[in-house]
This record gives sequence, C-alpha cells and structure tokens, in this order.
Amino acid sequence: MSDTSMAPVAVPPVGTPFRKAGFRQRLLRRTATMLALAFLVLLVAAALFAPFVTGYDPLGGGNDALLPPLSPAHWLGTDDLGRDVWARVLYGTRISLTVGVASALFAVIAGVIVGALAGYFGGWIDTLLMRVAEFFQTLPRFVVALIVIALFGTSVFKMIVVIAALSWPQLARVVRASVATLRQSQFVDAARVAGMGSGAIIVREILPNVAAPIIVLGSLDIAMAILIEASLSFFGLGDPNHVSWGAMLNDAQQYLRSAWWMSAFPGLAIALTVLSFNMLGDALNDALNPRGEGR
Repeated sequence: MSDTSMAPVAVPPVGTPFRKAGFRQRLLRRTATMLALAFLVLLVAAALFAPFVTGYDPLGGGNDALLPPLSPAHWLGTDDLGRDVWARVLYGTRISLTVGVASALFAVIAGVIVGALAGYFGGWIDTLLMRVAEFFQTLPRFVVALIVIALFGTSVFKMIVVIAALSWPQLARVVRASVATLRQSQFVDAARVAGMGSGAIIVREILPNVAAPIIVLGSLDIAMAILIEASLSFFGLGDPNHVSWGAMLNDAQQYLRSAWWMSAFPGLAIALTVLSFNMLGDALNDALNPRGEGR
C-alpha cells in the first residue's frame, strides 16, 4: 500500500486535439481495454445501487462472526464483528470512487488554470507558478498526505483536498508546455487580431487542443488517488463514519491466516480498480495520440 509519487507517463504530443472521428474504434480495439471499461461500469453501478444489491448494514455487526465465503446468508463471508464482507466491499466502492474522481477533478482544474496562465503569459508569472509547481512536485504525496491527515483529522473531504493539492503539478507542467507552444500559432494570432481577449483565447482556442493529455493524466490521477486513500485508511487515518477498502485491510491484519477472505476481497477490489484505471489511461493515450495509430 505504498507509493507515493506518480512516475512520468507518456502523453499525447503537444497540441493534439481531441478528435471524435475514429476515437471509439481506437479506444476499444483492445480486449483488455473493454474488460477494464466493463469493470469500471460495474463498479460505478455497485457504488450507486449498493443499498439495493445488499440488505446488510456495512457498519452494523452481527452474531455470525468469521463465517467463510459461500455461507448461506453471507456469500463473501463475515468479518470479526459479524459484518457482511460483500456489503462492506460494495459500500467501500463509494469512498474509493468519490475520493479518486473528486480529487482528480480538483487537481485537473488547478493544473489547467496554473499551466494555462504560466504558458500563455510567460515572464515572471511563468517563473513564479512553475517554482510553486516544482515545490509541490518534489513532495512525496503519500508521506505528506499522511502527516497532514494525522495532524488535522480524518474526513473524506480533507482527503480529497490534500490529495488534489499534491496531484496538480505534473498536469500543470504538461499544460504549460502545450500552451507555451500553441500561443505562437497562427490561429491564436488570428484570434488576437479579431479582438478576442486573453481569457477567451485560452478557453476557446488553446485548451481544446490540450484536451488529450489532460484526459490521460486525469484518468491516471484517479488511480493514484484511490491508492493513497486506501493506504491512509490502512494506517487508520480513514473516515470512521464510512466503510473503506483500506480500513477493511487494516481490520483484517490479525486474521490473515484464520480468515483470509477479510483481506482478499478488499485487496482484490483495490488491485482491479487501480489496474482498470491505469489500463484506461494507457488506452486513452493510444486513442488520442495520432502517432499511436496503427501500432
């Protein structure tokens, strides 16, 4: 349950526009990508309809403690307090997806704003914003998140804010490089001559041509955020009012031999979810990168 910073990833070239033509065919040409998408769709459905899929309270205990999987009333078994493992895995999906998607969304917004301003205006604005981004990029995400959450208390909202605050620099640098190149383009000069303001040029003319790397890095940030949230919860820093896959792994530590299912199912859920988002990010990179066509 570790890590801590995202390794550099390949993204579509600077100025690659988001093209709908042929995008679906390129995205779905791999069986693995289709499986990943199918799993993520099921995951979202499980998070939305968890109360209808299971009738058990994920936080409420029972008398049937440590029942093995395939028990008549508990097909994934129960934990040490008699709580249904299937119900807890389902409800844990909500926390993982909420933290992953929300923190990635905030990181994308911050990264796009900072990168666009730095790349378009250049000069001291570029220098200042990139020095700030470099400072945040040198921080180990998990370690800093661990310290901040330990000092200021646990909650889903705090996790989202901390993870987002540590995740935006890489995207900001990619957007900055793209915008700095595109601001010299002829279509940008034409927009200036037409009287369009800087804000409108950035939003309407430049950012659509930077959509590809934003989409790719955003999907990868979701996977990283899910890992960080699970790791924090594993160390006992999750929100106690909600079920979390990481917290389930924490509860299962002393039952690894006698009740393997307590750790196996939440661990499998984390692994498959992170793998699916990473595979989706890789597939998006290929689909949005014209140089990758025909590979």
